[in-house]
Amino acid sequence: MAVTKTSEAFVATRPAGPMTRWGLRHIATSAGALGRLASQPFASLLTIMVIAVTLALPAAAHVIIKNVQSLSGSWENALDFSLYLVEGTSSEDAARIANLIRQRADVQEVALIPSDQALEEFKAQSGFGEALDYLSVNPLPHTVVVRPAASNTEQSLTLMHEELANLPETDFVQADTEWVQRFHAILDMVQRAITIGAALLAAAIIVIIGNTIRLDIQNRREEIEVTKLIGASNGFVRRPFLYSGLWYGLGGGVLALLLVAYGMFALKEPVGRLAGLYNSSFSALSLSLTESLAIVGTGMALGLAGSWLAVARHLRRIEPR
Repeated sequence: MAVTKTSEAFVATRPAGPMTRWGLRHIATSAGALGRLASQPFASLLTIMVIAVTLALPAAAHVIIKNVQSLSGSWENALDFSLYLVEGTSSEDAARIANLIRQRADVQEVALIPSDQALEEFKAQSGFGEALDYLSVNPLPHTVVVRPAASNTEQSLTLMHEELANLPETDFVQADTEWVQRFHAILDMVQRAITIGAALLAAAIIVIIGNTIRLDIQNRREEIEVTKLIGASNGFVRRPFLYSGLWYGLGGGVLALLLVAYGMFALKEPVGRLAGLYNSSFSALSLSLTESLAIVGTGMALGLAGSWLAVARHLRRIEPR
């Protein structure tokens, strides 16, 4: 019987590439920074809560403005023009005027309310139905309700108002749009104020994280000196502090979303009750996925910026003696 000598094949382990080593170093450093924050839960939680509240304030204001804009979107009829035709205008002439206005390119919709229909609606809604039955003639004129197109500007609406008022059959034109324009002007002013406030709060977050990282650097001064003494680069020493700022920002951003979500949940029932009293189907809007990711990303970016500024300023002062 022939004996066959077998030889074991040894496969050399392939060394990890530079990108793999770089990624593993960053993963280990980020995990170490998270572990250091977890070793001081009370202090870390306080810092994260301060960041969360600072981020939640402009986020909540943004949600309020978003809901107000959604609510004001149903006020399109507030921009309508009501043309009260002169007394004695026949139904045929009223229909002809309505068709003439409907052909305008700057008009979206035209509705004709005959005087008889207007009187019946007034009887039903005013509560004076029995008293109005004693009128010998109908005092209400034919009314043409004109809704301008969405492409109109403030100047074109003013021009339309003048042209409709100059029609021979027009007695009076009512256009109560000034309060809507004032409301949107106030809304724009509030949005700008929120933007300025958000910028100031972002600066506050950078200061908070920078001061926290500065204290951490001072507490680890001897460790940093020893690390530099054995040849560690500034980038190696800087990396854990940058990840600490990143974790602070991430935790603050996530907690800010939870605070805003809880606030919307707490307001959902009273807002629904108020909308029901006005026979409205309005439902409060919350943050979208993109907006939520933007808040978390902003927190992380601010945390990284604050830690970078603190490390750049204080780390170069620490050198081994």
